[in-house]
Amino acid sequence: MQKLVSGYRNLIVWKEAKKLTVLVYELTEKFPRSEDFALKGQMRRAAVSIMSQMAEGWLRRSSKDKLRYLEIAEGSLLELESQGEVAREVKYWNENDYLRFDSQRAKVGYLLFRYKSKIGR
Repeated sequence: MQKLVSGYRNLIVWKEAKKLTVLVYELTEKFPRSEDFALKGQMRRAAVSIMSQMAEGWLRRSSKDKLRYLEIAEGSLLELESQGEVAREVKYWNENDYLRFDSQRAKVGYLLFRYKSKIGR
């Protein structure tokens, strides 16, 4: 049972989402203190939600249920994407920081799409 419960950790998409989460934590550390409970907190929660939804959906029996959790993860990814745009526009991130973020975000988006397609067959 333990192997089944933690099996989501073997998913490439989950591993990449975890990397994205760690990167978001690293990059939002540069934000001003005034953002601790605003944009900084929102971005961190959205990033954590992506990998958490994948983990939560892992044990769902039906494909329909699994896909629902992956759709929530996709929503969190889009939320994070739009928040990253704000971080860039208000100059909390320089161009290099934004490109690092956006590259990892795009990778997770692609893998999530592929994973959803595989489950939805």
